[in-house]
Formats: sequence, C-alpha cells, structure tokens
Amino acid sequence: MDITEAFKALIIFILIIILLSLTKGLHFLMRDDDQSTKMAKSLTIRISLSVLLFILIFIGWSMGWITPNHI
Repeated sequence: MDITEAFKALIIFILIIILLSLTKGLHFLMRDDDQSTKMAKSLTIRISLSVLLFILIFIGWSMGWITPNHI
C-alpha cells in the first residue's frame, strides 16, 4: 500500500467518523430530554473533524497524493 492509497483510506475513515458523529448528534436531538450538552459536544467533534478533513485534502492535493478527475 503506497502513500496515496493510505491517504485516501484515511480520508474515507474520517468521513465515516463525521457521519457517525452526525447521527449521534441527531440521536441526542431527538431522544435526550434532560437538555444536556451531549449534542453540542457531538457538533463540536463533527466541525473539528470537518476542518481537519479540509486541511488534509488541501495537503494531499498540494503534495500530489490526490488529483482532480478533470471531468
């Protein structure tokens, strides 16, 4: 496995974690009645991971590990 495949796998892994955090936040929104901060923590994690993902995509593009398809 070379660096490009590992980098793409890392990006997919972070996307899956973002989706899990999104569903966790939705669960807390729908089911949590005691007005705790669980939903806010889930949103904070999701935003942090999204910013990290954006930075990683920019680094991967600048290093040449990922390229656009030019479709």
